[in-house]
Amino acid sequence: MVITNENCVVSIEYELKEAGTTEVVDSNKGGAPLEFIIGKGQIIPGLEKALVGMSQGESGDIMVKAADAYGDINPEALQTLPADQFAGVDLVEGMTLYGQGDDGQTVQVIVKSFDENEVSVDFNHPMAGKDLMFSIVVLSAREATADEISSGVVGGAAASGGSCGTGCGCH
Repeated sequence: MVITNENCVVSIEYELKEAGTTEVVDSNKGGAPLEFIIGKGQIIPGLEKALVGMSQGESGDIMVKAADAYGDINPEALQTLPADQFAGVDLVEGMTLYGQGDDGQTVQVIVKSFDENEVSVDFNHPMAGKDLMFSIVVLSAREATADEISSGVVGGAAASGGSCGTGCGCH
């Protein structure tokens, strides 16, 4: 089956590098496939667009520009906060911390610098501003079921509650 613009369940194996480098920054080779539904915003837009038109068994290298991946670096996402907000944390430059945003969502920040009074943090995604190179293999492609389309979950609503959640096919 050829991957279409929406409501197609796709399973891929991938290896991700920052474009122009050789270091693998993420990969699921030898592990569970990445499964998602095209058109539901479950993967970065540039990768999703590039997969449309590919078929099961097809492989390739896909370059995704920063704007179509995690976006460009937002200078407003660099903030300086009072050091007392980090009481009890053994700060190290470059470390990743997780907290809760105003909307209740988990937010990730990277510590850029700190002193006894202030901590400079970056709320940008670690891959923001970077062009990405995916080496992918399309493991499977099929039409989504009505349950998958309405729930937005591979395997349908049952998979989001009672299954193993790994795309192993248990419902």
